[in-house]
Amino acid sequence: MLSDPFNLILLLTAAFAAGALNAVAGGGSFLTLPALVFTGMPTVTANATGTVALLPGYASGAWGFREDLEAPPGLSLRALTALSLIGGATGATLLLLTDDRTFSRIVPWLLLAATILFAVGPMLLSKLKNHQTGHASAKKSAAGLLAVSIYGGYFNGGLGILLLALFGLLGQTSLNAMNGIKNVVSALLTAIAVGIYAWGGVVAWPQALVMMIAATAGGYFGARIARRIPAPVLRASIVATGLIMTALFFLRG
Repeated sequence: MLSDPFNLILLLTAAFAAGALNAVAGGGSFLTLPALVFTGMPTVTANATGTVALLPGYASGAWGFREDLEAPPGLSLRALTALSLIGGATGATLLLLTDDRTFSRIVPWLLLAATILFAVGPMLLSKLKNHQTGHASAKKSAAGLLAVSIYGGYFNGGLGILLLALFGLLGQTSLNAMNGIKNVVSALLTAIAVGIYAWGGVVAWPQALVMMIAATAGGYFGARIARRIPAPVLRASIVATGLIMTALFFLRG
């Protein structure tokens, strides 16, 4: 696929833009997954390959917030690490057990859910912040994190918003702490998921490595450009992209 200049340019552009978006707002998977599928890649492989491409962004984000790390109420950092790894591994295993035809039918709904989450994310987080009702129990905290981690290991779209919403529900109030632990959880569950994808043979490594380089560059250089765009305009553009990609996948199926 990389021998086709059009496909190569498409993947490089999508990955660069995805890296930039993830650095400032999120929504990178709205670009990487469709780009890979539109080059002719099976959807399960495209999902796994796109996740590999965006892994460095999660790792660098976790490092950037290392001084703000604070586990949400009801969870220690050790428990959070274990649950993230278990959930990511479970989700990745479920993806390997899903045949491509079935996943192709699920993808439009996952993209739609991720788009809606991204669209309502700020409003949801604002309401959670203004209506804190105390801290959740350890069991509820663990169950919530495990569920979201399984989702993230299966499909990465909308993961950041889900994690921020979860931490708000659990009683965490510091946005920096929430962002810090969100990046740690994302990096942990994605790292183990990528390992399982690789073991299962569903990663297209040439495309993954090319896109990884482009996404990393996008996160560094593209973020400077993206920050000049007004936040509402940027968010609306990402939501519009998500809706267009969702519609295309529904029509394709």
